[in-house]
Amino acid sequence: MNVSIIGTGYVGLVTGAGLAELGNKVWCVDIDDEKIKRLNNSVIPFYERGLDKLVERNLKLGRLKFTTSLGEGIKESQIIFIAVGTPAKEGGEADLTQVISVAEELGKAMEDYKMVVIKSTVPVGTFPLVTEVLKRSKKTEIDFDIVSNPEFLREGDAVYDFFHPTRVIIGTEPGKNEVAEILKKLFAPLKAPVLQTGIIDAQMVKYASNVFLACRVSFVNEIANICEKVGADVMKVVKGMSYDKRLGEGYLRPGIGFGGPCLIKDLKALIKMSENYGYNAQYLKSILEKNEHQVNSTIIKLKEALGGVLYRKVIGVWGLTFKAGTNDVRNSLSMRIIELLRQEGAQVQAYDPQGMEEARSLVKNIQFCSQAEQALENAEALLILTGWPEFAHFSPERMKTLMRNALVLDGVNLLNPEEMRRKGFIYRGVGR
Repeated sequence: MNVSIIGTGYVGLVTGAGLAELGNKVWCVDIDDEKIKRLNNSVIPFYERGLDKLVERNLKLGRLKFTTSLGEGIKESQIIFIAVGTPAKEGGEADLTQVISVAEELGKAMEDYKMVVIKSTVPVGTFPLVTEVLKRSKKTEIDFDIVSNPEFLREGDAVYDFFHPTRVIIGTEPGKNEVAEILKKLFAPLKAPVLQTGIIDAQMVKYASNVFLACRVSFVNEIANICEKVGADVMKVVKGMSYDKRLGEGYLRPGIGFGGPCLIKDLKALIKMSENYGYNAQYLKSILEKNEHQVNSTIIKLKEALGGVLYRKVIGVWGLTFKAGTNDVRNSLSMRIIELLRQEGAQVQAYDPQGMEEARSLVKNIQFCSQAEQALENAEALLILTGWPEFAHFSPERMKTLMRNALVLDGVNLLNPEEMRRKGFIYRGVGR
């Protein structure tokens, strides 16, 4: 099939490259001229395992093309995916500026029937708005259909997730089964379960899924905090829970909380959307409050371990991205914690395998280190805030020789507590 993708962020680029790999002819469109030039030379604008080879291969085969021209990008395509950002506004609601702008330009550029598929996460009420924008922007009486097809890609594992989806959700207007069948055919090679729903149902599947993941993280962090008080090891507690098939072990790893570009944004958006429809989602608000508490508790633990004062203390930080396997620092709790450290007057020296360049544009007045061991030099304490595997393999003996004070606060439970304490460290994990 001929397919167009509007937006070349994580979702758009992975989806476009993945569909091209399945044998489709795909045009990816973006307004960023520099980004498109780089993509046409197989230069990926962010770190995502396996994506560079996928893009390079399909460019060479002629199945994947990039352009800044919307007219060129959609001319031959029957299916157009909208995959632009919907960041949170200050009040928590989703900012639909990019989605509306794309709809306006699509209406002007469409010359024949198109299926407009929204992959961007948008609140209930967006589809009637986009439909109206498309109708008002059209130059002629061209027919179109609008479909919801939410994405479930995890940054760092997005390529794998595209080719091994847990489900495909297709939300259509009533009586549009033939439209759904076209998308089913497009995704058929992935051999995933397909659920056809109404548009609002599909939107709520996305929000409910992300918010439930946030709920699990906050729940296990609450259990971890109780474990610290009563003397239990939360990792053994979670292991015991995981044998229950009703619970499993996904998103039950205690730490500094949930961050990143999706969970916090979608949780706030669902809270705001609920309020707009006259419902006070108090339980969802408590999840957000618990996450804020978890961030602050990291600073409290550090201050307790260092005598209550962080002023002019040298603090090493390992990990800047919101998770391992990506260079994304958007809504990274590590960055939040660093800002709190700076407010306390601490001197921060930080390292991350992939997120250094992105972090430099967001935070000032800290030392960015070129190697993990540089962040340890003369440090009063080390905070491990992202679970990069290389941190787990760093020699404790080498760590101790570099640090001024053998204190480790492991915010992701990456290291072995018994080993660290046996090597002479004061070690504090989460719930351990």
